Amino acid sequence: MKRATDAQREQLAETFVELCRIESPSGHERACVDRVKAELSAIGLAVQEDGAGLQAGADAGNLFARIPGRGPESIMLCAHLDTVPPSAPIEPVLVDGAWQNTNPGILGADNKAAVAVLVELARRLIRAPEPPEVGVELLFTVSEENGLHGAKAFDPGRLRSRLGFVLDHASPIGEIVIASPTYHRITAELRGRAAHAGIRPEQGRSAIAAAARAVASMRLGRVDPESTANIGTISGGTAANVVPERCRLQGEVRSLLESRAEELATEIVDHLQVAADGAECDLDLTVQPMFEGYRTRPRAETVLLAERALRACGYEPRQIVTGGGSDANALQAAGFPCANLADGSERNHEPGERISVDALEGLLEVAIALVEEAGRDGL
Repeated sequence: MKRATDAQREQLAETFVELCRIESPSGHERACVDRVKAELSAIGLAVQEDGAGLQAGADAGNLFARIPGRGPESIMLCAHLDTVPPSAPIEPVLVDGAWQNTNPGILGADNKAAVAVLVELARRLIRAPEPPEVGVELLFTVSEENGLHGAKAFDPGRLRSRLGFVLDHASPIGEIVIASPTYHRITAELRGRAAHAGIRPEQGRSAIAAAARAVASMRLGRVDPESTANIGTISGGTAANVVPERCRLQGEVRSLLESRAEELATEIVDHLQVAADGAECDLDLTVQPMFEGYRTRPRAETVLLAERALRACGYEPRQIVTGGGSDANALQAAGFPCANLADGSERNHEPGERISVDALEGLLEVAIALVEEAGRDGL
């Protein structure tokens, strides 16, 4: 494999830093979409933006571009443009060989590292003396972090590729996700009765107290080896001297077994209903399936190709299962075979998020190897 040049690695770092500085929380990806579109257009690619923004509740759609190959086959590579909401301005800085935010907030390596890698891959392929053996289809999605909405809205019928890869698992490069969970989001609103907390507390019905009893009775965290549950937000009340009339909470359940995810969602709903009834509160509930889980055969074509590419770059492949979702869930559910590969980022969704220079450059090498191995052995 012909490795990336020093100039390509320098350009990768510059692109990554620039993309991280562009805030693009889910639903507000317009500036990032425009920047990536400009980068790809500048090297001669015809970039298409679909209408997924309307369906995904975003201010921009997915980006799609195709790099022709010498042969009829192609592979798809995917990264998402959005991040979780930043809690501080993003200013990437190198510390001990790794990029991190100089401010106390996310860096955005999830998934700007993969976005930068795909942009640099495109630049390398377009500027090469001859086209790659196989074509490359690039998909950049919006609104991944809040439910894979961009990927769900993408029409996989546009793809000429038979298989593809998503570069979006925050773990050491070399890991290949072969199983990902089904995910249900639970939203509940409890309605009690307001009253003066110091004069007429007996007349009140505390929605917060009911919610607290419900949460205290739930099994949360890692429920079993394949399943998790969480209550992520809770809010309510108006003032310290008012018995709170309303309380709203949101949570989730995930499981590698679809039936288990449904069981856990039902269990949480039951706890909420019992607590609401006991406190004489009304309860409004929604359980929303966000994405379907999947399992990939250990010897599937995507897995074998990924293993060859990783070994070509000096990484030992490791097949893993995960509690996280990615655009691979949505694409798999739509019938398109793809694998999610680790991108080398660390502590995603946390203020201490980081990615080492070695991992960022290594991810580029893996992307190059995926194209080369697909062309060498055929698809």
